[in-house]
Amino acid sequence: MNNLSGVPVSGQTRALGMSTLAFSVCFAVWTIFSIIGVKIKQELGLNETEFGLLVATPILTGSLSRIFLGIWTDQYGGRLVFALVMVFSAIATYLLSTVSTYQMFLVAALGVGLAGGSFAVGIAYISKWYPQEKQGTALGIFGVGNVGAAVTNFGAPFLMVALGCVGCFPRLLSSAMP
Repeated sequence: MNNLSGVPVSGQTRALGMSTLAFSVCFAVWTIFSIIGVKIKQELGLNETEFGLLVATPILTGSLSRIFLGIWTDQYGGRLVFALVMVFSAIATYLLSTVSTYQMFLVAALGVGLAGGSFAVGIAYISKWYPQEKQGTALGIFGVGNVGAAVTNFGAPFLMVALGCVGCFPRLLSSAMP
């Protein structure tokens, strides 16, 4: 995508819009442990160290994964890498609803952390869609995807209250009942 002369504005806009939406979803998933971690801590009786490790795992994974995700984006293209990040993050997020042990929550947290690496994918991908003089604006718009973290922190508690947290962790809750 080095030659931008044949790229229509509508293609650029579509790539930017879809990437920003995907980034928002990824960031919402990436920060989910800041909300559900407290409930997991209560249900599993975690001490402060275990809880800290559980909440920090996806953040650390997201930060470290940016290195290889950025490289892969340059090698294989942002569309493919972004799709794979979202698929693996979705699988890890689904795993959260099926696990019941601390160790498996840590495994799921590692997978959820990949969603945090979406930032590097999007930056490398979007910058190739725009000429240098418009990249700052495009990347600024893409950066709005950080709102996903706020959506999680604002919306997830309402959703958990609405669900009564029943269905949040079915195996965990069912194993705690007599």
